[in-house]
Amino acid sequence: MARQTINIGSSANDGTGDPLRTAFDKINDNFNELYGASPFGQQITIAGNEISSNVTNANLKLTASGTGAIEMEGIQITDNEILATRSNDDLKLTASGTGAVQLTNLKLASGETVTSILDEDAMGSDSATALATQQSIKAYVDAQVTAQDLDFTADDSTTNSIDLDSEVLQFSGDTGITTSATGNTVTISIDSTVATLTGSQTLTNKVLTSPTINAASMTGTVTVDNLTFNDNIIGSASNADINITPGGTGSVVASGIAIKGTTLSAPDSSTVNINEGLRVDGSVTVQGTTNTADITTTGNQTISGSLTTGSLNIGDLNIDAQGKITTDTNGDVDIDPSGTGAINLTGPTNVTGTATVTGQLNVDNLRMDANTISSTTGGITISPLTGETLALGGTVTAADFQATLAEITTLRADTIQNDTSNGDITISTQGTGVIDLNTATQTTVGAVGAATHLPLDSANEIRPLGYLKIKVGGVDAVIPYFNAS
Repeated sequence: MARQTINIGSSANDGTGDPLRTAFDKINDNFNELYGASPFGQQITIAGNEISSNVTNANLKLTASGTGAIEMEGIQITDNEILATRSNDDLKLTASGTGAVQLTNLKLASGETVTSILDEDAMGSDSATALATQQSIKAYVDAQVTAQDLDFTADDSTTNSIDLDSEVLQFSGDTGITTSATGNTVTISIDSTVATLTGSQTLTNKVLTSPTINAASMTGTVTVDNLTFNDNIIGSASNADINITPGGTGSVVASGIAIKGTTLSAPDSSTVNINEGLRVDGSVTVQGTTNTADITTTGNQTISGSLTTGSLNIGDLNIDAQGKITTDTNGDVDIDPSGTGAINLTGPTNVTGTATVTGQLNVDNLRMDANTISSTTGGITISPLTGETLALGGTVTAADFQATLAEITTLRADTIQNDTSNGDITISTQGTGVIDLNTATQTTVGAVGAATHLPLDSANEIRPLGYLKIKVGGVDAVIPYFNAS
């Protein structure tokens, strides 16, 4: 198997190197290959104090290179023991060139047994009797330190890491925050720009979520812009109004409040009394029973349901508790429905004084329009109370005047005609009354003999006083008349 190289990336923690598991897998493979290629455990065995060959009938050779020799000066080999013979001398086993001193089963003074010394940088094998070279140990430690990262996170939950062998973790402050390090202690401090419980700082553009302001521990008045808070009193600066404006479709909900002055006051949780005056700009909705004194409003008011008032004053119009409608300063009361709308009066209607109707007036089937009284259905009956009279002033004209009985002091007519076919005309008087014909008469009739001659009656005894001139069938005629005595 070819040697495998661990990809450590272009720079620390750039994310291009091998993952930790892949890197250690390569280390194990390399160690396994080195272990399998070593002569220890295959051709030579060091067991206890014995170095032996594993090959059948093979010799165990200590061979120098070229003219070199195997030096064993100061070394005593007795049976299974090699001893240095000079006082305080080291015992050295030195191979030539790139050769190695091969020992099988080296037992140290502590009693531990070493069977091999491996040059295994990745430390992939696991043995209780094999030693690693200094180079292997350094390479392995360097690889481990290089691979070790310190992971850390902040309040934003973003995880970061640094290489322990090449990077430094730095603590940096931000606005109002400073850091300092003494020994192995990092101190984080705030400066004077940070608000504290005991400091006197100015907060600008800060959002307080569910804050609790304990004014009981404060001395004096708390000021928020133009509003002041002192115990249970909320005031404004420079005689300014205090406006409570909800957002969107929100409402201002107040329970058991009392606002004195030109205010809304609530002596208990169920009744709201408006004292002195209430100013409402815009629309207002009142639910339940509302008892008010004087209310001055600007704009339109919409009331759903019934409105119960003692008296109602709208401009010059007044409606009292008894339903009487009056006006101020001699003003008119105008009721003007829109379009084709009508004014409907239900029940008995009493009119006191002068009623003036401009236009057409319909009373049931009777129509009055300008100077004409007519009916929309049927005839017209004018019936005064029994024993009373109907007085008509001025000139009364009728195309066909019909009456059962007419009492007329003076009747002026061009023609008196019976309305019944072939009926008689009867002229009668009351009691001793007579028919007085106040018409032109004549004393002459143009008789033969003299122009002034009045003929005698049929007996030639009585001479008429004169003659009434009449027409009979359109022909002139005379009727003689005599003195009643």
